[in-house]
Amino acid sequence: MKIVKATLPNHSVLKTTQTKYDYTDSFKGQLHDADKKITSTDIGKAFFSTGPQWISGLFTLRNKIVALFGLKTSENKKGQEELKHFTCEVGDQVGLFKVFNKTENEVVLGEDDKHLDFKVSLYIAQINSETKCLTISTTVIFHNWFGKLYFLPVRFFHKLIVPTMLKGIINQLEKTNTNTIPQLNTINN
Repeated sequence: MKIVKATLPNHSVLKTTQTKYDYTDSFKGQLHDADKKITSTDIGKAFFSTGPQWISGLFTLRNKIVALFGLKTSENKKGQEELKHFTCEVGDQVGLFKVFNKTENEVVLGEDDKHLDFKVSLYIAQINSETKCLTISTTVIFHNWFGKLYFLPVRFFHKLIVPTMLKGIINQLEKTNTNTIPQLNTINN
């Protein structure tokens, strides 16, 4: 499976908000969905259930460090419990990630904090009768110098994490190809 760098999809909620972002990136990959069963809800759920253990470890480290500075963190047990009841509707939250917007083709997750706001778009588009394109886009708005400083190391890991997660999401969705995504590792430790 090939994951490639992309641009924010033209019909993404994040593209149409007229907001100026300090950072954006996008990655995309194709998935097989001949039965046309994969929905934006499935993709939102898979986002939380397909991350490899090393990503969970990075989030655990992140939470320990940023707690010292009074930034928002998530707890593993709380995140696991939230995932059980996650319906991927606007206002739902798992760990740090709250659902800000949801359409037939997109789920926008993220968080607003005192140092920066970030949003993650999970955008799916039909390519042909059996294939869809899934694009994960990230946008960041810095509120102060600490947000810029915080994002320096995050940016490096982000470019490793997102393509890995995208591959995991696509693999999981193609395997199950149902509306029920099994619970695996969560990224919100």
